Amino acid sequence: QVQLAESGGGFVQAGGSLTLSCAASGRAFISFSSFAMAWFRQAPGKEREFVAAISWTGHISDHSDSVKGRFTISRDNAASMLYLQMTSLKPEDTAVYYCAATRTTSTTYTARLERPYNYWGQGTQVVVSS
Repeated sequence: QVQLAESGGGFVQAGGSLTLSCAASGRAFISFSSFAMAWFRQAPGKEREFVAAISWTGHISDHSDSVKGRFTISRDNAASMLYLQMTSLKPEDTAVYYCAATRTTSTTYTARLERPYNYWGQGTQVVVSS
């Protein structure tokens, strides 16, 4: 079985910080470093949107314009963990945050679209109050 489990969500005031974690487990993730990873989010009443992505080496990352300079995606392949450091949070960052994974052989591959990602977590709620 393949599992992605997010954690670290919660309530925070505007301007605050949170770090989300995503733990990968299961036979498919024995080789976690074979997967490009990403964070997406879905706000109430809106479609799910791309937040950030990272190559399997961790050397290439991509962040949406709305979070660039405030959020940082990172990974620890030895621990099969993905992270999202979120700072200077705004009320519009309120959403359910999902981690996603796609197997790749490319050292530079990242993707902003949902379609390439075939493994998804259940999500963790982030609420930013004004």
